[in-house]
Order: sequence, then structure tokens, then C-alpha cells
Amino acid sequence: MDLILWRHAEAFEALEGQDDLSRTLTPKGEKQALRMSQWLDRQLPEGVRVMSSPAVRCEQTVKHLGRKVKYKSELLPDGSLDDLFLTAGWPDSKMSVLIAGHQPVLGRAIAYLLGLPGGDCSVRKGSVWWLRSRVREGVTQTVVVCVQTPELL
Repeated sequence: MDLILWRHAEAFEALEGQDDLSRTLTPKGEKQALRMSQWLDRQLPEGVRVMSSPAVRCEQTVKHLGRKVKYKSELLPDGSLDDLFLTAGWPDSKMSVLIAGHQPVLGRAIAYLLGLPGGDCSVRKGSVWWLRSRVREGVTQTVVVCVQTPELL
């Protein structure tokens, strides 16, 4: 199974009294989301399931993909690793899954899957971590397929 984790692009800071979930992308974030969407569109396998946090900044990040997106409350900023893995069907899904979400849960998922010390991994805004589950000699492994940032596109 391929699990593609996409952190939302750069968003404005919340204004006083503004709900965090209503934050929108900055002009730079819009450019990041467009560039990454164009790259992903060329790379993603047919039939990939796309899921996103319903936060506005995530909705705006995935809209340029032009694919059907399921918005899942389990992927909101306060979601857990268990929520993310259960929503994605990791590692047993037969389909590739792209999840647009937030820090710190994306970084925690990457750290957990790769066995990184400290239990956390920094994920740049707008970047993608493409991971694959495989079994070798009866042992399930996680392989890093690609890490891509919008600045390198």
C-alpha cells in the first residue's frame, strides 16, 4: 500500500477570535498547492483515494488536484495517529491513499512508520511524504518512495 501524506500549504495565522479551521491559504500557499498538485497529478496511480481534513486550508490545498476528495473529521488538527491510520486503511488497503492534513500528526505518523527516535518528524508546509508498506521475509517494512517540497518544483 502507498500512503501519501500531504501537509497543507502555507496559511494565514488566525486572527483574534477566528476559528482555526477557517484559516485560508496565503498567496504563497496557493502557489505551493498548485505546484504540488500539478506534480502529484503526474505521479499518482490511477484509483488513488484522496482524503482531507475539512479545515479550509486543507480543502484549498487539494482542490487543484481536480479529483474526488472525501473530507474526514478524523483528519482535523486534533486527530490521532490511530485516526489517521484507520482512515487510510494502513497498511492493509489494496488502494493507494493520499491524505491532506496537519502537523503534528503527519510528522508523528512518519516518525512512527520509520522508527525515528523522539516520535516526531518535521514536515514542511505544502510538502509530500510518499511511503509504501511492503513485506520482506515475513516482516512488514515501510519504505520512503519520495519526499517532495513545493520549493523544489
